[in-house]
Amino acid sequence: MKTRYTYGGDEHVYVEIDDEMSLDAFFTSLSLADLVRAANIPGVTEICPANASFEVRFDPDIIAPADMMMRIKELESAAHAQEKRLKTRIIEIPVYYQDPWTHETLMRFRERHQDPAGTDLDYAAKINGFDSVEAFIEAHHSQPWFVSMVGFVSGLPFLYQLVDRDKQLQVPKYLRPRTDTPKLTVGYGGCFSCIYSVRGAGGYQMFGITPMPIYDPEQKISYLQDFMVFFKPGDIVKWKPVDRAEYDRITAEVEAGTYVPKIAQVDFDLDAFNSDMVGFNATLMEALNDA
Repeated sequence: MKTRYTYGGDEHVYVEIDDEMSLDAFFTSLSLADLVRAANIPGVTEICPANASFEVRFDPDIIAPADMMMRIKELESAAHAQEKRLKTRIIEIPVYYQDPWTHETLMRFRERHQDPAGTDLDYAAKINGFDSVEAFIEAHHSQPWFVSMVGFVSGLPFLYQLVDRDKQLQVPKYLRPRTDTPKLTVGYGGCFSCIYSVRGAGGYQMFGITPMPIYDPEQKISYLQDFMVFFKPGDIVKWKPVDRAEYDRITAEVEAGTYVPKIAQVDFDLDAFNSDMVGFNATLMEALNDA
C-alpha cells in the first residue's frame, strides 16, 4: 500500500491508503483516522472515514494546510503497526428479494440498463456465472458483509463481502443512473452492496428491499432515538431473506415501535479472518444466531 496525501482546497486534507478497497487498507485508514482524532490537533473540525481513505477538515486560520498534512504523516507508521482488530457488532438485516416495488422501478428504467430484456437480478446472476437468480441470491446472503463506509447520502452504508477476492460478486452500475429508487432498496454496484436510506436517484442494481429503516432524521423509530443513523464503519451485516408476509410483519412492528434489530457483539480480527475466512465467518454468524 502506498498512501497518497492530497489537499482539498484550503480546508481539507485527503488521505488515501490504497486505490482499491481491501480490509487491510480499511483497517489502516481507520487506525490513522483514530490516531488523528486522538491527537487533538488544533484546528481540526471534522474527520470523515471512507472505504480505504479518510478526509480531515480543519480551520486554516488555526493551522496551515502544509502543517496539517505533516501532522497526519507523522502518525502513519503507528497506524500501520497497530493490530487490525475491532470490537463491533453483527446485525441481521431482513431482505425481501425480488419484491414488487424495486421490480416496478427497474422495469421503468430498462433503457438505461445493460440488459433491457431481463431484470437486475437476471443480469447479475448471468455475469457472475450462476445458473439461476436463486443461486445468486444465495451467494449474496450466505456470507456476512463488512460496513466500510457510511455516506454519499445520509445513513447509506457501503458493504464489502467477507469472502476471498476471487469469490467477490461483481456487478456494474446502470449505464445511466435512474431518477428514482425506492427507499430501503438493497443495491449493488462494483463490489459493494448498499441500502438506499432514502428515496431518490441511483445507479446501483436493485435486488430487493428491507423493511428495517436505517435513517430517521426525526428520531421517532425506537432503535434510532439515540442517533438518526443506524450504521457505522466496522459493522458487520448478515442479510436474511424474508417473504412478503414476514416483510409486512416487520413493517408493522417498526410502525408500532416494537421492532428490535437482531444484533450480537463480536470481535473482528483481520489476521484470524484471513487465515480461515469460512471458519471465522461461521463464528460470526453463530454469535448472531445465539443473540
